Amino acid sequence: QVQLVESGGGLVQAGGSLRLSCAASGRTFSSYAMGWFRQAPGKEREFVAAISWNGGITKFADSVKGRFTISRDNAKNTVYLQMNSLKPEDTAVYHCAAGKLPSGFAWFAFSVDKSRYDYWGQGTQVTVSS
Repeated sequence: QVQLVESGGGLVQAGGSLRLSCAASGRTFSSYAMGWFRQAPGKEREFVAAISWNGGITKFADSVKGRFTISRDNAKNTVYLQMNSLKPEDTAVYHCAAGKLPSGFAWFAFSVDKSRYDYWGQGTQVTVSS
């Protein structure tokens, strides 16, 4: 069982930055791939970024590539999402998720699929004003 708690959301002007954190409970955090997803009002939850269990592989949605980075600290049971050059369209509730993903090429296909993640946090609101 893994429990996830996000923090770091808030209100920021366009062009600004925020760093989201996701703290995980449990001793098996390092065995899970971690993902960030977001959901805007009236829209489906969509993939943002993912990182493999050891941080060696990352993947980003095209909409955030070059602006967001994902990292993890397994000693602190925490995954981070650094968001730079924020745009109003980044406004959403951001959720972190944990899942056991296959290794190899399949990781890239599975990491964007929210059904592959077993545990979810409650989310943190990010609002970007224009």
